[in-house]
Amino acid sequence: MSERTATRRNVLKATGAALGAAALPSVASASTNDSEWTTVESPVGGTLYDVEETAAGAYAVGDAGVVLERTQKGWRKVLDGGPTGNGNNLYGADVTDDGERLWFVGSSGAIGELDVTTGNLNDHSAPMDVTNNFNDVSVTGEAGEANVYVAGDSGKMYYSFENGAGQTWDDVTPGSGSAINAVDFCEDRKGHIVDGNKSVFHTQDGSTWDRIGLADANVNFYGVDSDASDDVWVSGGGGMIFHWDGTEWTPADTGDAGLRDIEVENGEGLTVGGGGAVYDRESGEWTADTTPTGQNLKAVLRESETEIAVGAGGTIIEH
Repeated sequence: MSERTATRRNVLKATGAALGAAALPSVASASTNDSEWTTVESPVGGTLYDVEETAAGAYAVGDAGVVLERTQKGWRKVLDGGPTGNGNNLYGADVTDDGERLWFVGSSGAIGELDVTTGNLNDHSAPMDVTNNFNDVSVTGEAGEANVYVAGDSGKMYYSFENGAGQTWDDVTPGSGSAINAVDFCEDRKGHIVDGNKSVFHTQDGSTWDRIGLADANVNFYGVDSDASDDVWVSGGGGMIFHWDGTEWTPADTGDAGLRDIEVENGEGLTVGGGGAVYDRESGEWTADTTPTGQNLKAVLRESETEIAVGAGGTIIEH
């Protein structure tokens, strides 16, 4: 587990409470979990693309610029229309290390920064006048002082080391120009991305990128979890999962479902994907969970005390 992940988890737990008062991977086919995933009521019918834990609880983002908040009375809509009010879809989200700001990105250059403690919304859309689609975002640092990394559908990474302020953005094309599907950082300026050309890249400074794989993967990559420079998890098509230990990649095959998101910590984790697929990793094995939905799942959250997955049709399931 990265220092940043450990620190943020502790901060979120503490702040949330205050606001509220190297085994090789293998795959098992049967579920071994005692508890089950359950469907909870959703206030929207459009696709939810990401879910994150903040100091104020879990938030989800999705179609038409919707932002949802998980409350004691259930999920409720806190934003409709996205940061610009134009209804641009929101495809990715992340949280500052103190849990106080939720950043989200989406179509037509949409970038928003929501203060979950006050409800204030800052619009950072169209940096450098770019109005391409943004697929994902990763932020490091605390509220108001964040490094912001945005994955572009045009193959560019857009980044600001000054909290997304107007003229502080720059960009770089790490690979061939294929869409960057996901980004995750383990430290302030150290992180990983995956693109549509079956490639994984890493950075040590937040601005220059080097390719670290994958040869002969033969599937598209959709999700990445960067826990350290030598601890990276990638989820992709055909039920494939790949782990980088700093020296080599180790694959695991869960089946046929395209796996859209993955979260692993200390060797245990979750990945989700098509047809309501959820796989749980314990004791070095990926095990299929039973879920109450056949909808395609887009994202999963483990940092909350309640595990959450979201997806098509406004689907929200909890565990």
